[in-house]
Amino acid sequence: MEQYNGSQIVVLEGLEAVRKRPGMYIGSTGQRGLHHLIWEILDNSIDEHLAGFCTEIQITLKKDGGITIQDNGRGVPVDMHPAKHIPTVRVVYTILHAGGKFGAGAYKVSGGLHGVGASVVNALSKSMIVEIRRGGKIYRDEYEEGGKPVLSLDKDGLLPSVGNCRKNDTGTKVTFYPDDSIFETVEFKADTIKKKLKEIAYLNKNLKITFHDQKTGETSVYQEEYGIQSFIRYLNREADVLHEEPIYIEGVSGEIEVEIAFQYTAAFSEQINAYCNRINVVDGGTLVTGFKTALTRVMNQYARELGVLKEKDENFDGKDIRNGLVAIISIKHPDPQFEGQTKTKLGNTDAKSAVDEVFSTQVQRYFDKNVEVLKKILENSAKSYRARKAGDKARTAALKQLADVDTRSKLASCSSKNPSECEVYIVEGDSAGGTVKTARNRKTQAVLPLRGKILNVEKATLEKILLNNEIKSMIASFGCGIGEEFDISKLRYDKIIILTDADVDGAHISTLLLTFFYRFMPELIMEGKVYRGLPPLYKVEYETSEQTEGTASKTKKRTKKRLSKYLFDDFELEQFRKTGNKILNLQRYKGLGEMDAEQLWETTLDPESRILAKVSISDTVEADEITSLLMSSNVPPRREFIMSEGKYANIDL
Repeated sequence: MEQYNGSQIVVLEGLEAVRKRPGMYIGSTGQRGLHHLIWEILDNSIDEHLAGFCTEIQITLKKDGGITIQDNGRGVPVDMHPAKHIPTVRVVYTILHAGGKFGAGAYKVSGGLHGVGASVVNALSKSMIVEIRRGGKIYRDEYEEGGKPVLSLDKDGLLPSVGNCRKNDTGTKVTFYPDDSIFETVEFKADTIKKKLKEIAYLNKNLKITFHDQKTGETSVYQEEYGIQSFIRYLNREADVLHEEPIYIEGVSGEIEVEIAFQYTAAFSEQINAYCNRINVVDGGTLVTGFKTALTRVMNQYARELGVLKEKDENFDGKDIRNGLVAIISIKHPDPQFEGQTKTKLGNTDAKSAVDEVFSTQVQRYFDKNVEVLKKILENSAKSYRARKAGDKARTAALKQLADVDTRSKLASCSSKNPSECEVYIVEGDSAGGTVKTARNRKTQAVLPLRGKILNVEKATLEKILLNNEIKSMIASFGCGIGEEFDISKLRYDKIIILTDADVDGAHISTLLLTFFYRFMPELIMEGKVYRGLPPLYKVEYETSEQTEGTASKTKKRTKKRLSKYLFDDFELEQFRKTGNKILNLQRYKGLGEMDAEQLWETTLDPESRILAKVSISDTVEADEITSLLMSSNVPPRREFIMSEGKYANIDL
């Protein structure tokens, strides 16, 4: 038995851990992770704005592939750090969990609370240049190869000044070049950057953001005088709105600043986007609960006062009142408690009461002066109430039919009845289903083959959706219901894994499934129950050699070995080619059916070795827009999106 002791425990020092496991810090090494580097540096500048010291930010996409972010804030401190005994700027850019956001005093409110942003970006860059204007002096520091300082300090251990400036000319300028040995691509997308900057401008009233694209010569300026009111207008730019102007509410409760803007449309859906310290908390949390509670209470109160609801009538349901609602909730909290590193949900109980208090007080003042707007919203709620009651019978009948759905011919169930250890694979077709059924662990892994593509739910009513056989099979298999009857506590599986071929049809089926989950079972995604299985794209057989000492003498000889390895995408194949190993055979898998049961278990089903991608939502505005854009019947916007984004797609010929 191989000895296991302390010598085998590897300790990754400093920024080495970030380079070894970048996904833990920025989510991925693809396009999303690449652009996350920009947001991390940008966060620091925005925190200066929130603190009242920064009025302007400039972002420059450079011709040579780098990017520069410059602000007119206070400038990162350059004095000697009392604990680390190096310039504070080097502490900020080379040490994890270092920043001015942990203690009291430096920042009243902040989004970048974990203090890893600047140093993580440095760790994942080939080079970084930091220029600071502070106290009438200009300072410069440089780093290479993942955060290694390259400039010498002066005799006092500080950064020497490289120039002078006006005393009121302050700020920080950061230029970095992502490491192409870590990222799948290091090409920043101007459209992605501009879209994010537009959102940032909405959430930071009067902050001026200028974007320069040196590759095209284009300059864009983002500055929003009306903040989230303009955000609502943008979201509803093509909607049929019930009242012309968005309703805007603002106020302070304790130390919590609250802003809310909302507008009603003729759509049969609701969209609530929540932000805390301008971080999009996609799973909502206490601030959304406070808003919903207050809105339901206030609107029911007005409905009775105006006679929309009679004494014998039951109150409007919250969903009736929110039907057609598009809202932005933005709060500034001095000590936000996010759930998890991803910051997708706010847990502070005082945020609930603050939003409830500010909204209840201010919205009544608005409605008392704008009764006609109030009446239109209440009429819409009443219409929704009547439609819901009328549709309840049809929906109940359709849901009852689910009990009669025979899933035995489709679902290969697992023997365990403990949901926490069970998972279900959704696969395309009986062929792939047969292979997965053979390869799986029958105790904990169930298999549900789909026959053909499911209905595009973006174009259909709930009643029509419930008549689709494949959707009925999924609902019956999951056991947690749908719509108002949905109860995630009844879910029979801890993981729902979409497993499709790596081709156009497989991608389309995955998209249809995710659209269905997002629109009608969003809790599955929000609670982290939905995954995509990632089968390998290649199997490479290769020859390697190692040098060993001969037994009879001190002569050295080379021993050749034939090995095999699975690679999951073209990026991994490209990285493997750089190792110099001689490739003897390269097999490309077109579909799951090309793997035998043993290979499928080893690469895709075995919990010890498989790779699963958890489906999550990092931006509710973007998720809603893209889902509507790509899956609706409106062709021109979809064509425009495909034309602009197609060059970034992976085409399988």
